[in-house]
Amino acid sequence: MTNTPPPARPSRPRLAFAMLAVVLVLAALDQTILSTALPAIARDLPGDTPLAWVFSSYLLAATVVIALYGRLADVLGRKPMLLLAIALFLLGSLACGASQGRGQLVLARALQGAGGGGLMTLTMLTVASLFPPEQRGRFQALLGASYGIATMFGPLLGGWLVEHISWHWAFWINAPLALVACAVLACTVPHSERHTAPIDWWGAATLATALVAALLATQHDKLQLPTALSLGVLLALAAAAAIVFVWRQLRTAHPLVPPSLFQRPAFVAAAAIGLCSGIAMYAAVVFVPQYLQSMLHLSPTASARHLLPLMAGITVAAIGSGRLLRAQVPARRLAAVGALLLALSFGALGMALGWATRSALWISASLLPAGLGLGLLFPIVTVVSQRSAPARLLGIATATPVMLRNLGGSAGVALMAALLTRRMADELAPLQALATGRARPGTTLDAVPAWAHDAVQAAMAHGLQSVFLCAGLAALAALWASRWLAASNGQGQAAR
Repeated sequence: MTNTPPPARPSRPRLAFAMLAVVLVLAALDQTILSTALPAIARDLPGDTPLAWVFSSYLLAATVVIALYGRLADVLGRKPMLLLAIALFLLGSLACGASQGRGQLVLARALQGAGGGGLMTLTMLTVASLFPPEQRGRFQALLGASYGIATMFGPLLGGWLVEHISWHWAFWINAPLALVACAVLACTVPHSERHTAPIDWWGAATLATALVAALLATQHDKLQLPTALSLGVLLALAAAAAIVFVWRQLRTAHPLVPPSLFQRPAFVAAAAIGLCSGIAMYAAVVFVPQYLQSMLHLSPTASARHLLPLMAGITVAAIGSGRLLRAQVPARRLAAVGALLLALSFGALGMALGWATRSALWISASLLPAGLGLGLLFPIVTVVSQRSAPARLLGIATATPVMLRNLGGSAGVALMAALLTRRMADELAPLQALATGRARPGTTLDAVPAWAHDAVQAAMAHGLQSVFLCAGLAALAALWASRWLAASNGQGQAAR
C-alpha cells in the first residue's frame, strides 16, 4: 500500500532543511563533545565504570541502529522514523545531563546514541522528500559539511562548556534545539511512500551482534571487559555473526540489506568510498590534536584551532561539490579528485612530521587538502547511493554507507592507535632499557632528562608517519573505488 500526500509548499522545504541540519549537527557533536569534558565528569560522578564506556556506548548504539532505521524508513515512512530518532536523542540527552553516576550516564548515552544513529541517516534521506533530484546534491553537500564541521567542533565546545558553565550542559544544550526542530519537522516534512514488507528482525539481530562484537574488539583494552570476552572471542563472534548475517540476507525473501544493491557497481563504489573516508576523517581528527597537545603542549582549544583548515576545506568543497553535481560534472571525476586530495594531505602530514616536527603551522596547513577531499566525497557518497537504488530501497541504500563510514572510522582509529603504540614502543625500547638500568656501560641516567622528551617526540612522529601512511592508503583505495562510479551523473539513476 502506498500513501503519497501532496507535496509541501515551496517556502517550507528550506525551513525543514534548516532543522535537519540542526539535528544532524547535534548528533555529530555528541560523538566528540565529551573528549574535553571527561576529566570533569570523572571528578563529579561516582562509580567504577571505565570512562571509555561513555564514548563507546554512544558509538555502539548509533552504529547498530543505522541499517535498521534505513529499512524501517522504507517500510514505515521517513517522517515517523525521523521524529522517533529525534525523540530518543532528546530523551537520552536529558537523561545524560541528569545522571548521578557513571553507570547511569553510560545507559543514557546508549539511549542518546539510539537516536543519534538514526539522525545520521534520516536527515540525509529526508532531503529526498523535500527537493527534486536535480537539487538534492546541493543540499546533501550542505549536510555533509555540517556533519564534518560539527564532529571537529565537538571538543572545542565541550571544553568551553566545562570551563564556563558545567559538563551537564554538554547534553542539556541539545534539548531546546531538538524540541524546536522536532516541532518544525512535524509540520513541514511531507509523508513519503510506504512499501509493505516484513522486517528481517533475525537479520537485524545478527548484524547488531556482528557490529557490537567488532566494535568491542576495537576498544577491548580500554573497556575492561570480563575475562570471558577476550579479544579472540570477540573477533570470532563478530566473524560468525557476520557469516550468519550474509547467509540470512541471501536466503530470506525480505532481507534487511538486500544483496541486489551490491549488484550495482556504483552503489558498491559509494559504500567503499564511505568506508575509506571514515578511516581518513577520524585519522586526522583523532591523531593530529593528540600530537599537538601531547608533544607540542598546545591546549585543547589551541589544538582545535589548528583544525580550522580542515573545517574550512570541508565547508568550501562540500558546497562546491553540490553545485558541480547539479551542473552534471561526473561524480566519478569529483570522487577521484577528492581521494587524490586526501592522499596528498596525508603525504604532506607525513613530511611535516619528518622535517618539521615542531611546526604546528605546517601540520595545520597540511590538513587543508584533506578538508577539500572530504568535502568533495561526503555528498557524492549519499547522492550516488541514492541514485543507484530503487525508490523502495532508498532508506537502506542511504544508511549502508553511513554505517560503513562509522565502522571504518572507529575500527580504523583503533587499529592505527595500536600501530602507533607498537611503533613507539619499539623505538623507545633503548630509552626504557636505560631507565631500568639495562643500558650499555658508561651511560648514566643523568643524561636521560635532557633528551628523553625529544626521543619520545621523535618516536611519536615516526609512529604517526605510519598511521598517516595507512590513512593515505585508504584514500588511494577510495580513488580505486571511484572507477566504478557512473561516467555520467545520469547513468544508473534508479527510477523514482
